[in-house]
Amino acid sequence: MVQASAPGKCILFGEHAVVYGQPAVAVAIDQRMNVNLELNSDWRIDGMTFQPERHPHVEALKQRLWDGGPPLSIKITGDIPPASGLGSSAALSVAASAALRCSRGRQLKDDDWAEGYTAARPNNVYDGPWDVEKGDTVEYGAEAVDVDECAILTHAVEAYAQGGRASPMDSSTCAHGGCIVLSDKVEEGLNWLYSRKLNDVSWEVHSVDLSKTDDVWLVIGSTGIHAPTSEQVAKVASLLDTNPAKMTEIETIGIVARRGISALLKGDMESVGRAMSENHLLLRSLGVSCPELESLISAAAPTSLGVKLTGAGGGGCMIALTRDPKTTSEAIELAGGRTLISKLGAAGMTVDSDQGAPLWDPHE
Repeated sequence: MVQASAPGKCILFGEHAVVYGQPAVAVAIDQRMNVNLELNSDWRIDGMTFQPERHPHVEALKQRLWDGGPPLSIKITGDIPPASGLGSSAALSVAASAALRCSRGRQLKDDDWAEGYTAARPNNVYDGPWDVEKGDTVEYGAEAVDVDECAILTHAVEAYAQGGRASPMDSSTCAHGGCIVLSDKVEEGLNWLYSRKLNDVSWEVHSVDLSKTDDVWLVIGSTGIHAPTSEQVAKVASLLDTNPAKMTEIETIGIVARRGISALLKGDMESVGRAMSENHLLLRSLGVSCPELESLISAAAPTSLGVKLTGAGGGGCMIALTRDPKTTSEAIELAGGRTLISKLGAAGMTVDSDQGAPLWDPHE
């Protein structure tokens, strides 16, 4: 059995605007998705026959990493609510890509990758497999897994599942963990990781040290309303097509996000909270909030530094930045929400078991 896991994420600033190149900030949360793989006589997910149309992310990864491989039984568990803006699909994709790579290994040629996806090559291009020649080696199990490859693959399959539109926000945050900043330029004072490009939109991906945030928590309040990201992304795209003046809101979200990034670097959590609340007002103006979200946000506001919807909106979840998570959580639940509590910046993707790897060795 091979098992890998990845965290969910909350967007502190910049959802929707990030698709159009504006900066955005996300943090990994304590809640995770787990993927277990075992060889099987036919393809199964959680004991049921695998249906590609119901699992587009898994199907896209299967095509890229397991084409020609033997059938697998895939078991998915976790505590991230689906379609809630918490990155459940990206966490699943990151964990699944890690488990699949762990299960097949990676061929090396002259101490370099002979196959795989890397930021040093064009995004989402598969090189290989090569014929194993004298001097070539193959890595198996956990050592074959690369966190950036998982992020690249997940960005590709997120775009596939969302009709061609996707920022690398979820994929990078769920893969690397911690705090991730996307921008249209390399930002001074941040740890630059790599560049991503899709549909002529480019992002520079950075990480941020969150060591000054130990005294605050995120309380996540779920409306219980499933709101698929693809529908909300398409809704905003349609709004901008019919009302180009709304691009002002998109640009202003970018300004607010930069203010929030500066506050994070200083450890000024009061200013971080204010930026979150300002961001929410702009998202509401874009039409991606809903009465249920507004009810939970109003309930959390008195005991929070900042409150906003997180993710695509239309339902899903809101988040509150608070120093009193118990009181804030109780207020949200009294207003009808279900709550999760997390610190900011959980660990990223991990391979939790590579026992029995490889499950398939295409290099022999």
